[in-house]
Amino acid sequence: MAGWNADTAAGPVGSGTVTLVEGSSFCISSANGDIHPEHPHGVFHEDTRILSRWNLAINGQVLEPLTASTQEPYRALFIGRVPRSDGYADSPMIVERLREVGAGILEEITIRNYSSVEAECMVTLSVGSDFADLFEVKEARIERRWDESRHWEGDSLTIRASWQDVQKSVVVNASGADVTTEGLTYRAVIEPRGSWSTLLTVVPAVDGARPASFVRPVGGEISPSDRRRQEWVGKIPKLHIGNRSIERTLRRSYDDLGALRIEDPAHPERIVVAAGAPWFMTLFGRDSLWASEMALPVDPSLALGTLQTLADRQGSVVDPMSEEEPGKILHEVRLGVSGGLALGGKSAYYGSVDATPQFVMTLASVSRWGFAKDTIAALLPNADRALDWIRKYGDKDGDGFVEYERLNDQGLINQGWKDSWDGINFANGRLAEPPIALCEAQALAYTAFLSRAWMAYDAGDRDLAAQLTGEAARLKKRFNEEFWMPDRGYFAIALDGKKRQVDACASNMGQCLWHGIVDEDKVPQVAERLMSPEMFSGWGVRTLASDMGAYNPASYHNGSVWPHDNAIIAAGLMRYGFVEEAQRIATALFEAADYTNGRLPELFCGFSRDQVAEPVPYPTACSPQAWAATAPIMLVTSLMRYDAHISLGGFWMDPALPEAYGDLHITNAPMAGGRITIDIIGSEPSVQGLPEGIAFHREHRPWLTELIKQAGL
Repeated sequence: MAGWNADTAAGPVGSGTVTLVEGSSFCISSANGDIHPEHPHGVFHEDTRILSRWNLAINGQVLEPLTASTQEPYRALFIGRVPRSDGYADSPMIVERLREVGAGILEEITIRNYSSVEAECMVTLSVGSDFADLFEVKEARIERRWDESRHWEGDSLTIRASWQDVQKSVVVNASGADVTTEGLTYRAVIEPRGSWSTLLTVVPAVDGARPASFVRPVGGEISPSDRRRQEWVGKIPKLHIGNRSIERTLRRSYDDLGALRIEDPAHPERIVVAAGAPWFMTLFGRDSLWASEMALPVDPSLALGTLQTLADRQGSVVDPMSEEEPGKILHEVRLGVSGGLALGGKSAYYGSVDATPQFVMTLASVSRWGFAKDTIAALLPNADRALDWIRKYGDKDGDGFVEYERLNDQGLINQGWKDSWDGINFANGRLAEPPIALCEAQALAYTAFLSRAWMAYDAGDRDLAAQLTGEAARLKKRFNEEFWMPDRGYFAIALDGKKRQVDACASNMGQCLWHGIVDEDKVPQVAERLMSPEMFSGWGVRTLASDMGAYNPASYHNGSVWPHDNAIIAAGLMRYGFVEEAQRIATALFEAADYTNGRLPELFCGFSRDQVAEPVPYPTACSPQAWAATAPIMLVTSLMRYDAHISLGGFWMDPALPEAYGDLHITNAPMAGGRITIDIIGSEPSVQGLPEGIAFHREHRPWLTELIKQAGL
């Protein structure tokens, strides 16, 4: 993945920190702009911390932070003041640090003297780089010690380091500074009511190869990051909704989705979705697929690029260290991480039970949105290999269910979306023992079989379609027999290694609704349980019910609320006609977003809304995060019942938006190679600009189960 570029993203990581992101580069600093090596701060490029110390002092004084503004995801303005030495509260010396992240950072420092007397300033920047791996920094365990050398020449400082046969370096350019091996010094005399400015760049190099340095735009020009952002805004739908709070959240989602796009230099036509900022600005299987699936109405090409990129890296051999297996779709890719720190000890790690069936599901979704037949056909062999993985490696014991058990002690213990070590447990809190068959993994496998069946039928291969439909039907029957707990009125989260029902009440069963694997007679009880006080916090459905033994509202997966999880659950409830319940979930999440400036985080704590009047942040949640950014899109499109199936010549919409949302107006929405305009006024929809051959239907789009039945398979 070396050399990947992306649009950008920004957000807080922990209290008092500021995060800026652009592709494989990102910066985390304190509120005054300083970077400290003892904290999870730094400028990171391709998973390496190229700047571990960047501390500004004026006359020996550290800046007192006033504000940090991130109007663009990749650029921040830090404003601080220089404390007075005489003890007075107000200082006349204000410092602005305008920072932009790219391949390194560009920073403009401006000191403004608001006093009536001249000010002499000694401006110092202490600089350090430890070239630590991202995981070393994130987990506060710096293991490698690089042999470092420093060299200054003119107004540049170069820090070089070597570890075994790896060479890395970073170059600091500081025009007009006195440069030493320790850092940079400026001496400035600032007139009364005057100002002083300087510009610095920090650019990484790997094995002596310098990436392109920052080019400062000249009069009237915009930066490359700004240009990419403008191009993204120009290609996506423009939305207006009567409820301005919801409109702000949806627009923020669009911005963050654009920020999380990564471009593959080997295939510049492919755009994929990174998982989240700041620690996961890389390709993930599950996260990238879900995010691009949710974003199909905004930009279907994101899903196609993600599929093509994952197909290139589909497993081909059995490797217990990376957990690669033939046909398997990877979990994540890492850049330059030392073998002892990355999952599985390698840059690509395959420990995911759900990414592989998800790949087939998303391919079918992309095919519905009207891409060229040869484009889809090129990916069908990858889909077939994925199904072979489900049958052979995903179901090692041959019981018809997909299970996981890690193949080495560096891998993930749990390999579904709840991948924390304690994420799968019984009602009494006891941990489930592997191999574990998750309920939603079976639902994904069910959809994968049906997805490939429909694509086979669509291509004229009725025999293959019938075979796959039969596999799906058998899986659905056994799922409802083995996972349903009639005495509890809900589905087990999993079967453990002894095929016992893992009986915790968890949100996973809500995701099963979306796939249609749940028998109709069981849905009312599932819906009732999902919306019970134990499951629904008032801000969303909890990952684990509050009456379970492992419940902890401030845990990662055992009682927290995840926006993407809720978006899938709401879509599943809509599928089975539980409209009021889906509206409740969607409205709760949009109200929660009001407390985070319109941006839904990866997750928040599961405290009851009755107990705490606003959502409680989870301390280390990623923000922005791909499937959290796309959750508002899925919530609204689910309530709109908005979808397309181009080969069937149809666009479907049957809105059930709550009255409080107001009227909806969308322009520039992609549809079959064209752009359409949508209006929903008082629940009445209208569409303009539909391409030739595409008809509007006021009903839900036929589900795969319905299409298969209509085809007589």
